Amino acid sequence: MKKNELADLKGKTVDELERLLLDIREELSKLKIDMSLGKNKNVNQARNKRKDIARILTILSMKAAFVPPERNSDEPKEVAE
Repeated sequence: MKKNELADLKGKTVDELERLLLDIREELSKLKIDMSLGKNKNVNQARNKRKDIARILTILSMKAAFVPPERNSDEPKEVAE
């Protein structure tokens, strides 16, 4: 995956990333079947698909970890006693 493709992934929404993740996982399963049947001998394709899946999962976890603040910082914070 090139740097510009990685930047495109970071710009996508969570729904688009999840849909892309499902598509790549499906492609990987087809590649595995083809390799086991001897139709495809290029193992680098499967390796690259696994890396793409890891990249997408990383971006999804980064997006899930970032929660925008719900309040304005000018408001006083409530202290639980």
